[in-house]
Amino acid sequence: MAKVEDKQRILKAAREKQSINYKGTPIRLSADFSTETLQARREWQDIFKALEGKNLQPRLLYPARISFKIEREIKNFSNKQKLKEYSNTKPILKEILKGLL
Repeated sequence: MAKVEDKQRILKAAREKQSINYKGTPIRLSADFSTETLQARREWQDIFKALEGKNLQPRLLYPARISFKIEREIKNFSNKQKLKEYSNTKPILKEILKGLL
């Protein structure tokens, strides 16, 4: 049980400080993404920039989902097809994403 508590304590400290010491040696914990995950995240970049330009507060969620705020609601999509289907119900969003989906 102590190992789980130690792990939680270490991860909490890392989130707060971005770096921690282990046995006196500074270490940094960072996200480790596979090549496939990085590629999937890159595929959202044009859409992310378009949404960001219209102040829809986009976020890339792990591993490769996009999230944004529209009409006071936060929407999440794991693939472009689902986003395209949703955008067909929202003319403003459809116009923002024109040519990207």
